[in-house]
Amino acid sequence: MTDQPLLNEIKALIKSSGPMPVWRYMELCLMHPRYGYYVSRDPLGREGDFTTAPEVSQMFGELLGLWTASVWKQMGSPQFLRLIELGPGRGTMMADALRALRVLPPLYQALHIHMVEVNPVLRDRQSATLANVRNIAWHDSIDEVPEGPSIILANEYFDVLPIHQMVRLENGWHERVIEIDPNGKLQFGAAPEPTPRFDVLLPPLVRAAPIGAVFEWRPDGEIMKLATRVRDQDGAALIIDYGHLRSDAGDTFQAIARHTFADPLKAPGQADVTAHVDFQALARAAEDVGARVHGPVTQGDFLKRIGIDTRAAALMQKAAPDVATDISVALKRLTDTGRGGMGSMFKVLGISEPRLTGLAGLSDLEQAGEAS
Repeated sequence: MTDQPLLNEIKALIKSSGPMPVWRYMELCLMHPRYGYYVSRDPLGREGDFTTAPEVSQMFGELLGLWTASVWKQMGSPQFLRLIELGPGRGTMMADALRALRVLPPLYQALHIHMVEVNPVLRDRQSATLANVRNIAWHDSIDEVPEGPSIILANEYFDVLPIHQMVRLENGWHERVIEIDPNGKLQFGAAPEPTPRFDVLLPPLVRAAPIGAVFEWRPDGEIMKLATRVRDQDGAALIIDYGHLRSDAGDTFQAIARHTFADPLKAPGQADVTAHVDFQALARAAEDVGARVHGPVTQGDFLKRIGIDTRAAALMQKAAPDVATDISVALKRLTDTGRGGMGSMFKVLGISEPRLTGLAGLSDLEQAGEAS
């Protein structure tokens, strides 16, 4: 990897301006206008660096389509609905969701589709996948999506939003930074001075963290934007990502290249850099602006509650033996809690305007069949 223009640029910035906060490094790795990972390639699938749930099986998107139908009915079946997807990959999930929604013509006719995507390569893939969809538009940010009743889907979106990392030293919590070691390589360091009164803002679990512990946090702006939108304009948001249910200390900053973990400081812009999502922090921020929070629950529980076992059985009944085996493997991957399974690692959080007291799959009272 001798040709690394982003690495050279980051080193030049550090030499001129001093050590770089982790959030800024992550932002450059992913979103640099020329060399950022998410502005220059299709990262998905077997030939890419990672695989998301919609690429594992059509069942995932279909069930999210039925979940959308359930929420639409709870909203009073409005004649106009914006269906917004954040970070829509290749458009696979939206295509599968819309196929499921065609069985409800009143809802299908009401839909206006909005894809929030900054990657031009993926926009082209989405446009091809959804070529026959009417009333569809693309945006760089949800800020560009016009007002109106909305259902927002965000699968593996929050994990790539830049994180701040703080490290606890003897005299307090310091911002974690990226610096250059004596051999000219990138390494982690800490800002020389502690952040004043940072411990006052910490969740109770983290205040007793030992010296050397790392705490990660994301600004609340993005989640508050979604929560405020559904609070004021009617609707709900569904957030699916890998992460933890409670705010706690821990270093989850990681890189993935060719489906394998990699050193996040080694090849900036050439690997996907992410960090786990703090679902307690998301829920707290949404509640702070007056939205209603549902869950979080594990992805396995959510999918089972909204009917994935029934859907898988129906597909396998009509399929050839080898295809039926593939469906069974996909079901296990989406719902299992063991090694290689996404069932417990991924969590699902719902956010809605306050009068929607329950959302399918996210409450013990809302069981599987209600999405259909």
